[in-house]
Amino acid sequence: MASLPHCLSARPLVVAAAPGRPGPGLRGGARRRNAAVSAGNAGRRVGLRRSVASAVEVRVGEDEEGVEEEEEEEVEAVVMPERYALGGACRVLAGMPAPLGATALDGGVNFAVYSAGASAASLCLFTPDDLEAGEVTEEVPLDPLFNRTGNVWHVFIEGELHNMLYGYRFDGMFAPHCGQYFDVSNVVVDPYAKAVISRGEYGVPGPGGDCWPQMAGLIPLPYSTFDWQGDLPLRYPQKDLVIYEMHLRGFTKHSSSNVEHPGTYIGAISKLDYLKELGVNCVELMPCHEFNELEYFSCSSKMNFWGYSTINFFSPMIRYSSGGIRNCGRDAINEFKTFVREAHKRGIEVIMDVVFNHTAEGNEKGPILSFRGIDNSTYYMLAPKGEFYNYSGCGNTFNCNHPVVREFIVDCLRYWVTEMHVDGFRFDLASIMTRGCSLWDPVNVYGSPVEGDMTTTGTPLATPPLIDMISNDPILGDVKLIAEAWDAGGLYQVGQFPHWKIWSEWNGKYRDIVRQFIKGTDGFAGGFAECLCGSPHLYQAGGRKPWHSINFVCAHDGFTLADLVTYNKKYNSSNGEDNRDGENHNLSWNCGEEGEFAGLSVKRLRKRQMRNFFVSLMVSQGVPMFYMGDEYGHTKGGNNNTYCHDHYVNYFRWDKKEESSDLQRFCSLMTKFRKQCESLGLADFPTAQRLHWHGHQPGKPDWSETSRFVAFSMKDETKGEIYVAFNASHLPAVVGLPERPGYRWEPLVDTGKPAPYDFLTDDLPDRAHAVHLFSHFLNSNLYPMLSYSSIILELQPDD
Repeated sequence: MASLPHCLSARPLVVAAAPGRPGPGLRGGARRRNAAVSAGNAGRRVGLRRSVASAVEVRVGEDEEGVEEEEEEEVEAVVMPERYALGGACRVLAGMPAPLGATALDGGVNFAVYSAGASAASLCLFTPDDLEAGEVTEEVPLDPLFNRTGNVWHVFIEGELHNMLYGYRFDGMFAPHCGQYFDVSNVVVDPYAKAVISRGEYGVPGPGGDCWPQMAGLIPLPYSTFDWQGDLPLRYPQKDLVIYEMHLRGFTKHSSSNVEHPGTYIGAISKLDYLKELGVNCVELMPCHEFNELEYFSCSSKMNFWGYSTINFFSPMIRYSSGGIRNCGRDAINEFKTFVREAHKRGIEVIMDVVFNHTAEGNEKGPILSFRGIDNSTYYMLAPKGEFYNYSGCGNTFNCNHPVVREFIVDCLRYWVTEMHVDGFRFDLASIMTRGCSLWDPVNVYGSPVEGDMTTTGTPLATPPLIDMISNDPILGDVKLIAEAWDAGGLYQVGQFPHWKIWSEWNGKYRDIVRQFIKGTDGFAGGFAECLCGSPHLYQAGGRKPWHSINFVCAHDGFTLADLVTYNKKYNSSNGEDNRDGENHNLSWNCGEEGEFAGLSVKRLRKRQMRNFFVSLMVSQGVPMFYMGDEYGHTKGGNNNTYCHDHYVNYFRWDKKEESSDLQRFCSLMTKFRKQCESLGLADFPTAQRLHWHGHQPGKPDWSETSRFVAFSMKDETKGEIYVAFNASHLPAVVGLPERPGYRWEPLVDTGKPAPYDFLTDDLPDRAHAVHLFSHFLNSNLYPMLSYSSIILELQPDD
């Protein structure tokens, strides 16, 4: 809790009418109980000075008779004709311009918000009941003389504001062609609000079926009641991570999860032990910032399930909590903290997927919720006539490299690290954060064009100020920073994202190459070998390491692992866009028949292929990441863009996990095998001192265009040496193994074998017999491989 600065207690403020036209009621007929008398503007005309204001105060609840008379000449204090509903203990003071947001101090709360273009502003206070009714409880006009410093509006409310909510009303020019959207009829959400309150129940509209009811921010308390129980960051070296991308709601929403609070932070905690058993030590949460799952609902039955449409970047998604809007959102904050704390107890880090590339306000036809109504031209990337640049593909583009916006983003990241204890961030469409902002113009900077300078709004910058700030921030320097290094405007930076040797990347090239090699496409043997080594062709020259590559075959966006081997085409008709949405270039193969209903031989091949993909992921240098449900073969029926479905297609099927326990067992054993092998999570790229390539014969790799076989042996400090081979041909092969005098090769993994013999654990009852069946091959340093299969062998002393 911070102390009340002396300047606040020494400079009380006269409450006056906001300049400009009086605002109409809040949408839905909200009232303005504290509308100032029209004499307010007259008070300004006679010249209220800061020195005058410092000697005058208005106690909330007093009538005009209670106002101390000012002795200076002809100065008339402007007072409120009505009593405040907040009670006599509250009074309004000038406040401070920093920090931004609502800050609890000794004796009250300081409010500060940036808006350069507004001509007038007022603080709107709500009780929860009034918010539900769409009515402002109290409105405090902010005087531009006393409540504005630079471009920051501020006010201090002295007194008790417990269980109150707040927003702002801004007046100014409404001129979309100039990029301005000030509208005094809207009460907008503070970008720095720590919780956003509107609807309390997921998927349920507000009163009257309103999908966009009035929203307001949580007013913080001067203390925290949450018990972290000594929680500290795990600080795993990134090379040691196994990342599990998951949707918080989808993880436990299905009835088969059998948790008390399905689809919530608390519900997910109940299943963290499963993730630990799976071998996962890091979860990457799909968006958990406040968004509106009903943003499409008024014009269709679609839901915004994924959440890539942020309303507020400081607030956790309130409707992911079992408490909803109870306690003004504080319970939701504490539930998220509890999830992080309990994940850390189980040795699992938490990375958040953050969407600083656009917001839910969309293009010029979108709603005015927060940023647009506060200062549209600051927060969004605009063309000269006010049009929204759309590098996100979602209607607007966050103006990330504007000085105010980049400070906002850094403040937000710091908050989630220091207050919420998250361990890192994955930045959606991160290439947008490297583009020049709307101010990036020589005429704007220097007053005249600069010869040869072609930098304009949206130009990719070699050293983006935002990335520089994040990379060198003293608080963020120890967290994981992962870029999705492309955007919807065609900028693709995989291997070239500005990194300061800190940023890692979702390696989309890894995904594409591995998919093509494993399904047997010619010409990818060499590229596949590069992927196995951590993609040095992308990262080594720039001074980065294998762990800067986040390796993945499937993610939330695209086919699931099961669908990747089941469908040649996408089936997205249920999205309501005539199958036009979603990626057409999936690099999938249905293994001979389209769809789930296929012959036995095709289904067996699909099982092998899913295991082959998982083996490649776990034996590659870099950081493996797989998507929720892929470990049991979750299917979305060929839909590769399920952003809008809140049902079983996006839910983790705990019942299916039990039915597909063979695949889940294999994936769990592979993640644990990776952790056991020192050589599979190297801090640097492997060299010929420990890595040797092989073909069908040892020491003779085949890098030709028609090669579909890649094998390598790797010296390992814990295993001695391992041999890994991939046969992506439609033909079986008998491969020669490297000679190791005094040692023998023993099979561990063979995806061509049925479960449980696909992974020979020590506790397998007939393990010795299974190995003995291949002794005649192994005694000759040979091993038979089925078509489309992969193997792992371990070197053992020859007894």
